[in-house]
Amino acid sequence: MKLNTIKPAVGSNVARRRVGRGIGSGLGKTCGRGHKGQKSRAGGFHKVGFEGGQMPLQRRLPKRGFTVYGKQPTQEIKLSEVLKINQQIIDPNVLYEQGLVKDTRSRLKIIWSQCAIDKALTVKNIQVSQGVRTAIEQSGGTVEFTQKEANGI
Repeated sequence: MKLNTIKPAVGSNVARRRVGRGIGSGLGKTCGRGHKGQKSRAGGFHKVGFEGGQMPLQRRLPKRGFTVYGKQPTQEIKLSEVLKINQQIIDPNVLYEQGLVKDTRSRLKIIWSQCAIDKALTVKNIQVSQGVRTAIEQSGGTVEFTQKEANGI
């Protein structure tokens, strides 16, 4: 490689626009600004979102954020934490008493955490993931979840 053969990558250097150099250049006379109006004048600019005095879109729309109103967050409890409880019947009140959940009224869900179940559990009114459901049923336990009795749903 020689220093006199080094060139920039193709397209990395774009020639600047030479305006006002005659009709043949394609940017003569009005220099690509069109005829009349604020944008054709020197110093003619407006703020981003300005709509000519009309109330701008970002001020017309309600400011509600990106969270869905009315949707409750789900508290997830790992299966390994549930197995530490020495009770056969697991329900929201039991989890609250053990300090695993902050509130029994919110949605609760037990999620899989790669652990073996050695006892038959009965889970009442708590949502469970598919892996937890199969693990509980294989160990001889049951999952009882009714929509009406479930807290927070």
